[in-house]
Amino acid sequence: MDERIGVVGIVVEDRENAARKINSILSEYGEIIVGRMGIPYRERNLSVISLIIDGTTDEIGAMTGKLGSLKNVQVKTALVTKRLSKS
Repeated sequence: MDERIGVVGIVVEDRENAARKINSILSEYGEIIVGRMGIPYRERNLSVISLIIDGTTDEIGAMTGKLGSLKNVQVKTALVTKRLSKS
């Protein structure tokens, strides 16, 4: 199956209650996460996490589906449309 590279943006409205669940899911899919940056946005009482990912569409969809099902968590994904193969 072809792998894709992309970016996942995660906005968390209730960090205290969601952090453990989010980190568990991200650990489960750690093999497709190339990089991660998390920023607390205190002025709006939010946290924003950005991920660089490299995986199959099935893996990426499974991860983002689990994240998106969490209460007070919003997820957006942008994938490169061209299929990339590892050299």
